[in-house]
Amino acid sequence: MSLDILSTQKSFGGWHKRIRHHSDVLGCDMVFAVYLPPQAAQAGARLPVLYWLSGLTCTDENFMQKAGAQRMAAELGLIIVAPDTSPRGAEVPGDPDGAWDFGHGAGFYVNATQAPWSRHYRMHDYVVEELPALIEANFPASDRRGISGHSMGGHGALVCALRNPGRYRSVSAFAPISNPMQCPWGEKALSRYLGEDRAQWREWDTCALIAQAGERLPLLVDQGEADGFLAEQLKPEALHAAATAAGHPLTLRLQPGYDHSYYFIASFIDDHLRHHASALAG
Repeated sequence: MSLDILSTQKSFGGWHKRIRHHSDVLGCDMVFAVYLPPQAAQAGARLPVLYWLSGLTCTDENFMQKAGAQRMAAELGLIIVAPDTSPRGAEVPGDPDGAWDFGHGAGFYVNATQAPWSRHYRMHDYVVEELPALIEANFPASDRRGISGHSMGGHGALVCALRNPGRYRSVSAFAPISNPMQCPWGEKALSRYLGEDRAQWREWDTCALIAQAGERLPLLVDQGEADGFLAEQLKPEALHAAATAAGHPLTLRLQPGYDHSYYFIASFIDDHLRHHASALAG
């Protein structure tokens, strides 16, 4: 597979790269970012990888530029990979109403089943299968994988881990859309990508998946108490109730005064990186 390196920048002794490639799964060109810590330059290195999924309207750039994760990733010897949040291009349909919460920048990390979305919007398979295969074939990356994300990406991280037991060794999320079947963002996206049969939505809802999870991978979730989307869109109380009912290990930390921004993510990203590095070691 041909990789087109768009930019390379030194960071904390390692390298941040933006790369374009053609995705067969999505049927379009995609851009992802990868941070290679200094340990990646060592002969024979095969380092663990954290996949970061960003939220609505974001690209591969938001987390890499704003979260301040590179310093700790360099210390821990952790590769970070950040894909875009949706397929893009002139041939990829966006929101028919021109809104920001569906279509381009809002793939919701599902495999769409409804036309015209089903031709391109298969972000779950891209994140879980195609992108890791590319990373492990072209970089000094092992198959020790963790996954994390923010908001829509937090939803994506939790769903990817719950749907694929054994695929990841660690998972965490910041302010995830925990119960998309029961919130406006989720209802809009799932009804269009998957159709009106709500039974089909359960396969993409963390609260529904926890009850039938094939493994009990511990969940670390941070949520700002001053988040403007807390009550209507994010619903951490539903996540807590679902995990409690299923006996699923969940550390849910409610952070006073923090909102939905990258100031919140940057404040606690080191904790998450340590969480992943501990599970991915060895």
